[in-house]
Amino acid sequence: IRSCPDLTTLPTRGEEAEGADTEPPAWLLVPVETPEGLPAAEAARATTHRVLSLLREWPAADRSPRTRLALLTRGAVAALPDEEPDPASAAVWGLVRSAQAEHPDTFALVDLGAEADTARLGAALAADEPQVALRDGALLVPRVARRRAQGAEAAFDPRTTVLVTGGTGGLGALVARHLATGHGVRNLLLASRRGMSAQGAPALVEELTGLGVHVRVAECDVSDRAAVAALLASVPDEHPLGAVVHAAGVLEDSLITSLTDDALDRVLRAKADSAWHLHELTAEHRLGAFVLFSSLAGVLGGPGQGNYAAANAFLDALAQARRAAGRPATSIAWGLWEQPGDMTGHLDASDTSRLADSGVIALSAEEGLHLLDATLDSPDPVVLAARLDLAAVRAQAAAGMAPPVLHGLVRTASTQQAATPAATVETLAGLSPSDRENEVLRLVRGEVAAVLRYPGADAVPPDRPLKDIGLDSLGAVQLRNRLNTMAGLHLPATVIFDHPTPRSVASVVLRELFGSLTTAAQDGTDPDGPEDAFDPAAGVDDLDAEELVRLALSDNRDDS
Repeated sequence: IRSCPDLTTLPTRGEEAEGADTEPPAWLLVPVETPEGLPAAEAARATTHRVLSLLREWPAADRSPRTRLALLTRGAVAALPDEEPDPASAAVWGLVRSAQAEHPDTFALVDLGAEADTARLGAALAADEPQVALRDGALLVPRVARRRAQGAEAAFDPRTTVLVTGGTGGLGALVARHLATGHGVRNLLLASRRGMSAQGAPALVEELTGLGVHVRVAECDVSDRAAVAALLASVPDEHPLGAVVHAAGVLEDSLITSLTDDALDRVLRAKADSAWHLHELTAEHRLGAFVLFSSLAGVLGGPGQGNYAAANAFLDALAQARRAAGRPATSIAWGLWEQPGDMTGHLDASDTSRLADSGVIALSAEEGLHLLDATLDSPDPVVLAARLDLAAVRAQAAAGMAPPVLHGLVRTASTQQAATPAATVETLAGLSPSDRENEVLRLVRGEVAAVLRYPGADAVPPDRPLKDIGLDSLGAVQLRNRLNTMAGLHLPATVIFDHPTPRSVASVVLRELFGSLTTAAQDGTDPDGPEDAFDPAAGVDDLDAEELVRLALSDNRDDS
């Protein structure tokens, strides 16, 4: 394990291949500190900028593929009841969760509590978990658990005003109608960036007015604190503010390696800054509900959604902190909606196919509104509201590709587990050179078929550029990850772009696999590592902190 200021101190791939005296560490540990004295949203931007810079640099760094990056935060997650997480640090977790989705087995997150709790840091990093919280010597990991609806209906006082940000968008308008027809709300303040100029706004006002609702649409950028203050000041005394639904947000998807600070800021401002302004400026209001529309991306991460995941993780932590402080708050981490709008209008067929493969199915308007009602009175400050295909999640888990946070929802029998990388390599090693080459090409074509939802490997032309048959940048990340999982490799992020056809990708896989095996055979080493490799589950509690870090984080581990 090593803590160092930048990546230049790590041995390069070339130095490692030449047998450099400096052994590459198994882990590079980077403490993440949030600046003090800044509003949480501003602190989130400053902190995520620093972390993003490192995440962008890491995949392309000329360093050993055996070295992984661990980010150490403090108070980023509410691992125990009534903990008040730091939303700025939570944003880092959202950002890194997306990086983990794009680059599996590369990054880890470890969160410490308020008190120093580093004695089991080695065990945390030796555990086969991408996200761990250390509390009172215990290792805690996040898992999604089922919750039954409580059956109680959240009360909206018809004498008060309900503010809906993003109120003229597809989802905001749907919620506004539902508040009027399903909850008896009679005073609605709908805030949007374009106000009455927004598409559909006049028709929405006419419809709500016909339902007996007093509705006002206000042009307001809720990321502007002064604009929010003026908006709240405009609420009439006879119908004081009684509830807030923050449904505003923007998307600007990008892979971590190409995500810019400006793109990160734009998404954070629309979600996180706006929520923070509403949180602070409504402190003196007697609210019955403070509802934040978050996203599954903040909990699971999502390839190409690092900025969106960061913003929504901020919202989730804000809701938890408000609840711990005795203030109302519910953050709803929504899955995909069928309802067209700013959050879904960019999705094409390949995007929805990828989501379906991962087990996320779009909610109909009826299903979504039913889940909204079920969560409004939830005892949990953060609730995931999504429709999941558990069979698809189970298949992903069996293949080693489901986020561990979902493992609590499905069980996979050992007989259903996908072939291990060692078994795949052993099978290939027993073939003749020509048969081995053909089999690797077949395996690569099969993984391409799985990503593109082709009927099988034979449907994938071996010499046609992958981009010409429908593989986009997110698909390239997915393909690289599947190949790494299948063969236990550490292929770089650019492999699909540098080798654009299935045959050329297969040649890289073949070289990486059997080049390393040949080297191992020549020098007499075991490619699977020494037999006395440290087992992190054996005797961990009997070791002191220094021994634990030294042993558990040494290179004597299974890198597959």
